Amino acid sequence: MVTAYKQCCFSSSLGFDFLIQSYIQNRRASDAVIIAKLAMSFGLTLEIRSFSNILNILVKTRHFSLALEVYELIVSARVSLDMFVYGSMVRLFCEIKDFVGASKMISEMEKSGCNLSVVTYNVLIHWLCKNFRVSEAVQVKNSLGSKGLKADMITYCTLILGFCKTGKVDLAVELLDEMVDLGFIPSEAAFSCLIEALRHDGKVLEAFMMVNKLGKLQIVPNLFVYNALIHSLCKAEKLEEAELLFGRMVDIGLRPNDVTYSILIGSYCKMGKFDEATLLFQKMSEAGIRITVYPYNSLISAYCKNRELIKAETLFLDMVEKGLLPNVVTYTSMISGYCKEVEVQKAYKLHNQMSERGILSNTYTYTALINGLCRANMMVEAVKLFDEMVERNVRPNEVTYNVLIDGYCRIGNTIKAFELFDEMIAKGLVPDTYTYRALITGLCMTDRVSEAQEFVDDLHNDQCKLNEMCLSALLHGYSREGRFKEAERARKDMVERGVKMDLVCYGVLIYGALKHPNKVRLFNLLKEMVDTGFSPDNVIYTSIIDWFSKLGNFTLAFGFWNKMVNESCLPNVVTYTVLINGLCKAGFLDKAAFLCKEMLIRKVVPNVVTFGCFLDHYAADGNMVKAVELHEAMLKALLVNTVTYNILIRGFCKFGSIQDGVQLLVEMNKSGVKPDCISYSTLIHEHCSRGDLWKAFRFWDEMVNRDIKPDTLAYNLLLYACCVNGELKRAFDLHEDMLKSGVKANWLTYSTLLHGTCLMGSGNEST
Repeated sequence: MVTAYKQCCFSSSLGFDFLIQSYIQNRRASDAVIIAKLAMSFGLTLEIRSFSNILNILVKTRHFSLALEVYELIVSARVSLDMFVYGSMVRLFCEIKDFVGASKMISEMEKSGCNLSVVTYNVLIHWLCKNFRVSEAVQVKNSLGSKGLKADMITYCTLILGFCKTGKVDLAVELLDEMVDLGFIPSEAAFSCLIEALRHDGKVLEAFMMVNKLGKLQIVPNLFVYNALIHSLCKAEKLEEAELLFGRMVDIGLRPNDVTYSILIGSYCKMGKFDEATLLFQKMSEAGIRITVYPYNSLISAYCKNRELIKAETLFLDMVEKGLLPNVVTYTSMISGYCKEVEVQKAYKLHNQMSERGILSNTYTYTALINGLCRANMMVEAVKLFDEMVERNVRPNEVTYNVLIDGYCRIGNTIKAFELFDEMIAKGLVPDTYTYRALITGLCMTDRVSEAQEFVDDLHNDQCKLNEMCLSALLHGYSREGRFKEAERARKDMVERGVKMDLVCYGVLIYGALKHPNKVRLFNLLKEMVDTGFSPDNVIYTSIIDWFSKLGNFTLAFGFWNKMVNESCLPNVVTYTVLINGLCKAGFLDKAAFLCKEMLIRKVVPNVVTFGCFLDHYAADGNMVKAVELHEAMLKALLVNTVTYNILIRGFCKFGSIQDGVQLLVEMNKSGVKPDCISYSTLIHEHCSRGDLWKAFRFWDEMVNRDIKPDTLAYNLLLYACCVNGELKRAFDLHEDMLKSGVKANWLTYSTLLHGTCLMGSGNEST
């Protein structure tokens, strides 16, 4: 080009312009600058397009210093600048955050007389918003009218994004309404950002209404926005709105994915709507949506919490068959479900399966399993698991400690419970009302109510927050010991400290008042409840009716029954059952039968306990024919359990038909009902009473082989039989086995052994 220019001395810069364009297309910006300088050194004036292209690529590639140098070159050449050059320079100053320089450049552009474009102003607005200077960006937008320009869709969308970024969501909404009124359609990015901002600001309903409004204008947010909004609506328990959005997705052709279904299924489960969750799960499968572990986890967790373990097990097996691997959440839900039903062996089996599959147990898994062991009073195993948890660097939380503390309190070992209480504080964990309630209850259960009161006073002095649960535990302790004046003092003191009485607290005091011979206190409490805005509920009325019916005072029992009904507090199956039980024990079988018929008329379904009242009456009365007939009817209705079989076994043994009792034990196994310690102890006691020690031990061995743990009473029965039958060595062997099994011996155990030893001693002396 230089050679050609020197030979021809042409006056047009067109060749240099083409060469510059070629360099720019090949991203050789620095070479393009060299050509521009060379052309200008020959006195040629390049096209303004060449300069604007050079500036544009230099700014894009962030060669800001070189871009400024080129701009100075353009100015020195006295070339008339166009809006593209000005636009590039505005972008350059914005990139280096020199907004004063950018504003000056716009002022020069306005003075130059070149055609103005909203594009250049949008560049400044964009960068101001990006740097959180939205108010300045709004000023730029508002100034457009005086320059003969109008804000376009990009202007509005940029400002909406800026307002959302700076948390000024209400202003963003106003701006979106304004742009829609002007006929502009917001971009997906701006609309989605605004919906997200509303959602994160807690304005879920406003976000829902916004989607509704713009949906009518055929503005459809993307799937991510829909899923996020559905999730927020579900979290806010606005399930109807979430369902409407889900339905609209289908209507507008936006296909819900596995996340959408998982969100809704999870929400249905949390709200106890299992049928809806299951139906949606089926629809998900029918629609060919890829099913992940998450909807399975939601359903399994819900069924476990609702104690529907068979359904949970079915789903667990189904997901495994479909090739989905259960994760720690799946296993933890199942383990927790089993532990709630005290099926610790099944829980342990799953825990071992987790280890085999390389799935690490977390804090929640260990806590669930420890809880199950504590509920089964297997504290030695619970502590071993706790130690394993710590060894594996799985950190126990407040719930883990609460579970262990509660477990020790329930077996009366408050010393160990308080040691754990001190340990959790030392580890920086904060005890809560569940911790305090367990410790207060533990002290009260071990007849140390005064110490429980001291503990409560210490907690108040340390500014620890107590609630109604803690108060009810303390009141129960006082009421249990008949210390009603102290209970009143404790109540008054805690109310003054801001702990309010609730229905449970009143229920505890009423239970204590029932044991007091003077029933004035009971009626005063009931009046006080009503005066303070509380109405006795099913539980309180049932406890009162139960108490008076057990005393045989059916006048008062039916009096409270009528009062309950008049106050529209309808008796439930428990209320009916306690009154039926009292009537059966008092021999008023006709009245009990009448109540049972009334239950059916009122569509209150009698349960196994209700029928058990009649069964117990027949068995106690020796009417075993009727007892067996009733039990067979219960068996057909699937209303039998271990207790009903035990009632029959006891009845047969009591009236000398021990063989029928043994036959019932066989039938239990066939019916799928598991015998317990009472089932075997009843037969063992009867054989011992007849002096048939061999058969008694045969049933004992059968019980132990079936992993049914004998209790203190069972050991004492067999110990006594051994002693009176001269089998002292067997008795002491049993005592040793008792201690090894962790079963606590009582005064009767040692009294029996002493009696047996004395009998043997007197026998030797006479010999």
